Amino acid sequence: MIAHTINLSINWKCKHTWKKASKNTSWCLLGCAIGDLGTIAFFQFSGIYWPVFAIMSLAIINGLITSIILETVILSRQMPMKLAFKTAIGMSLISMVSMEIAMNVTDVLLTGGAILEWWVVPIMLFAGFITPLPYNYWRLKEMGKACH
Repeated sequence: MIAHTINLSINWKCKHTWKKASKNTSWCLLGCAIGDLGTIAFFQFSGIYWPVFAIMSLAIINGLITSIILETVILSRQMPMKLAFKTAIGMSLISMVSMEIAMNVTDVLLTGGAILEWWVVPIMLFAGFITPLPYNYWRLKEMGKACH
């Protein structure tokens, strides 16, 4: 097996790559936010008590699931469904996990728990977007790999 060496001297100033990485990250963020914010909202509005860590863990899992589903649907327009699913899981898992963690840590730090307030959601989404963006840029530039 040949190991892939990491090239740290890539061109970080390519506007085209930043634009494509931003588009890919935005789709991933949409998918993650649906499951993540939906889960937090469910517990917040239903009055069901769960510990914050349990809600956040479930929110992360649901965010990953909805992101994979969304990305699979998008990719299925370009390739067979089975390949679209494998691609969605294989190419963006690191991006999705870092995005989910960033969103949930931001929520807990700003609200003290699993609480959606009108003012915290944009901050959570920004944290979720900006965290994996350099990684997604690097994947595009170094390996030519994208989710969409």
